[in-house]
Amino acid sequence: MKALFFISILLLASSCTDKQDKILPTEQALTESVYASATVQPDSLYQVFAIVSGILDEVLVEEGDTVYKDMPLFQIINNAPKFNSQNAKFALDLAKENYNGSAAILSSIKDEIDAARLKFKNDSVNYYRQKNLWDQHIGSKMQYDTKKLNYELASNQLKLLENKYNRTKNELKTAVKQAQNNYNIASIASNNFTVTSKMDGKIYAIFKEPGEIITSMEAIAAIGSVSRFVIKLLVDEVDIARINTAQHILINLEAYADTVFKAQVSKIYPKKNERNQTFTIEAIFIKPPEILYPGLSGEANIIITQKEKVLTIPKSYLMDDNKVKTDQGIIEIKIGLKNMDAVEILSGINKDTYIYKPDK
Repeated sequence: MKALFFISILLLASSCTDKQDKILPTEQALTESVYASATVQPDSLYQVFAIVSGILDEVLVEEGDTVYKDMPLFQIINNAPKFNSQNAKFALDLAKENYNGSAAILSSIKDEIDAARLKFKNDSVNYYRQKNLWDQHIGSKMQYDTKKLNYELASNQLKLLENKYNRTKNELKTAVKQAQNNYNIASIASNNFTVTSKMDGKIYAIFKEPGEIITSMEAIAAIGSVSRFVIKLLVDEVDIARINTAQHILINLEAYADTVFKAQVSKIYPKKNERNQTFTIEAIFIKPPEILYPGLSGEANIIITQKEKVLTIPKSYLMDDNKVKTDQGIIEIKIGLKNMDAVEILSGINKDTYIYKPDK
């Protein structure tokens, strides 16, 4: 009876052991990759801002329209810049008239110079005539002094008027330049009430309606490339050092659930997003889907390394990241590549070593 009980125990133990999950390592191709969330965006996507404030008077485009560089998109109204531009034009016209118009200030000074030059010439003749007489001891000293004084006063007056003319000319010329600059600034401010496109592209979104207040702090629309799209990937900071340009990517988009698309890393943004501790990677499709929309999302795997025919075991059979359970007990192994499901075995066991799944 005791022998029968002992045999039953042995059979039960043997049955339990046989039921334990055990496998042999297998040879297969293995790819190590880094996971990233993916969002599709048009290339060169930018938000349109007005550089002036006012009321949105007219929307000249619709969402989905193709636009070209410098094409008018929105018209904003604000009468103040218009009046400022008109006033600046009036000031410019007045400055030009003063400088070289029919009623120019310089003309009156010129007339004064002509009169002063005639007087100087006359006083000069009288002075030198009187001087010749005085040198011959003819005439009185008072007459000589009077002629000399008139000559010197006329000379000084002529010089003063000539200096006044040159100074006034420079001042009027400067006033014209200043008025021209003020008018140009006012004209630019007035023209800025027409918002134009900065690129050839497509209107992907319009955020404002006619009648709404427009400020320089709020976007009016979003414009991007018509046909070229890029993929924005968010990579965890622990993986960013393993990423470099030209690495290949496998992408699965929610809109194309049964299709895997290939892409390539084209740009790595160096600044970390402190809020979610990620870095932004930009990639381009090698062969994009026929139809793409901004904001399509999905998942991506950035391929780090690929090996053909390596010895692997399922990741679930690992213990403490570098040990496995065998018929000889717990054995420490050295691992290489790894992905979500499998790891590469470099040493410690071979393809004939049975391994057991660890107890949970």
